[in-house]
Amino acid sequence: MRRYAGLVLLLFVFSGCKKEKWFEGPDDFHDSFESYVALDELFLPKDQLWSLKQLTRSQNGISVDTTKGHGGRSSIQCVAQKSDDEGASKSSIVKHNMAFWDGETVVMRAWYFIEGTQSLQWLFLMDLEEQVAVGAGPGMRLALVNDQLRMEYKFNEKDIVQKVGEEINFPRNAWVEVVWEVKLSQKHEGSVRLWQNGQLVISADQKRTLPKDILYFQQGTKGMYSSCEVGITANSKENDVRLWVDDVGFERKK
Repeated sequence: MRRYAGLVLLLFVFSGCKKEKWFEGPDDFHDSFESYVALDELFLPKDQLWSLKQLTRSQNGISVDTTKGHGGRSSIQCVAQKSDDEGASKSSIVKHNMAFWDGETVVMRAWYFIEGTQSLQWLFLMDLEEQVAVGAGPGMRLALVNDQLRMEYKFNEKDIVQKVGEEINFPRNAWVEVVWEVKLSQKHEGSVRLWQNGQLVISADQKRTLPKDILYFQQGTKGMYSSCEVGITANSKENDVRLWVDDVGFERKK
């Protein structure tokens, strides 16, 4: 029965009906975390708010925290042990079933407060990708390397880094605004802009920012991104980390 259902869906997708209508979803979501007391309040049925949390170690944790807040009294606190050869250590929240399509520009923004001064090579803070039945399709994510933000691809493209000689370090023990703007393209017609505390640190054009099309149920999929993730999307292998995230937004640039 499942096989026939899959065949019907394939025929529907490739029979001239626009993919956007079949795989529709919102393209605007914002959260300041001011209305929550407990973490479970973030996760309502049918993705009304956040979709899920990711905790890949028993010692990792996520909580609504009222000791630190950027715009108000509350934020989300994420704690993660260091990663190891067994896999990535995550402490993050994810918004699924959004819809950002080839040719559109998506903007992801959040405020981060990273505690401590320890080395955190390859700490990942923000992911944009496409969800699939298991895991996620290849997308892009923001990483801290040598205390500087860069954009790493999960498919075969070279990382986009800050201009040599003009790099700006990511502050610690202070609130930092991150704004990530991506024009989506399966060809090399996309662009990437990244601001840190209002200062443009990455500006790149003629970039492929979507994986190439393959069948919708495999990785790479249908020319869109539908999953936005913030927090500790993967910790470094060097040290444990605690951070806070606040005033998060995902939107299609009008």
